Amino acid sequence: MTDTRDKQMLAKAETLIEALPYFQRYAGRSFVVKYGGHAMGDPEAAQDFAEDIVLLKAVGINPVVVHGGGPQIGAMLKKLGVESQFVDGLRVTDKETASVAEMVLSGAINKELVGWINQAGGKAIGLSGKDGKMVRAEKVTRTVKDPDSQIEQAVDLGFVGEPKDVDITVLKTVSDAGMIPIIAPIATDGHGHTYNINADTMAGAIASALGAARLFLLTDVTGVLDKEGKLLTDLKPADIAKLKENGTISGGMIPKLETCVHAVEGGCEAAVVLDGRVPHAMLLEFFTSRGAGTLVSA
Repeated sequence: MTDTRDKQMLAKAETLIEALPYFQRYAGRSFVVKYGGHAMGDPEAAQDFAEDIVLLKAVGINPVVVHGGGPQIGAMLKKLGVESQFVDGLRVTDKETASVAEMVLSGAINKELVGWINQAGGKAIGLSGKDGKMVRAEKVTRTVKDPDSQIEQAVDLGFVGEPKDVDITVLKTVSDAGMIPIIAPIATDGHGHTYNINADTMAGAIASALGAARLFLLTDVTGVLDKEGKLLTDLKPADIAKLKENGTISGGMIPKLETCVHAVEGGCEAAVVLDGRVPHAMLLEFFTSRGAGTLVSA
């Protein structure tokens, strides 16, 4: 019995020793984490995630969390009897929908996540892109091809935005004070208009502005798979372009990888797409030699 316990304790010690070089290398650096998907609806997964974030802060890394909430917005709109339309995966957002999105994202989801992290022993503070003029948004423009004429036509998505500028002052102030910023993807254009921003896009822009060591995009898939279903662990922007061309990647994975490319080309050291359903996936990816997702680097 003692031998078994000793072996377990030794395994734990070896895990810590394996992680030591990563602690030392990234102390004082920022990790930006996009949190969403399955993990958001599962209390056990949310607790695991919160513990991971608190651990990162405890070992000297500065985590910044950006969260999504599309399904929750959809559920609230349905409850209110508001119909939703989508173009290229983006919700067409009128003023009423924008107000609901802000209520759900900056209110319910943001504060729930703050609560999980505080419960795990951290000091989380809920923010949105509006706070401290952190993110200035601009209206997203999209075109679609008419199936009959094949002519590109502009589509008005309403109050759907993308980050134009990111001011990291409030993020630095919060992180330096020992707190963990939790950010809802809502921002203003500076003229009184509120925009809903895709959470992946928001996280990528913040990672670039911070010069983050890592951008983690937690998803509901293992990572990027080849045509045989095998995990691709390391990709460069040129590899991603080829995978798009030959159809290996498609659908929702394309914008995620485009976010990764923009982030690493904008100053983030590396971006990782990994499965948020796996307990402690972020720690397995970063603090072990084995890794757990697809890493994109410049």
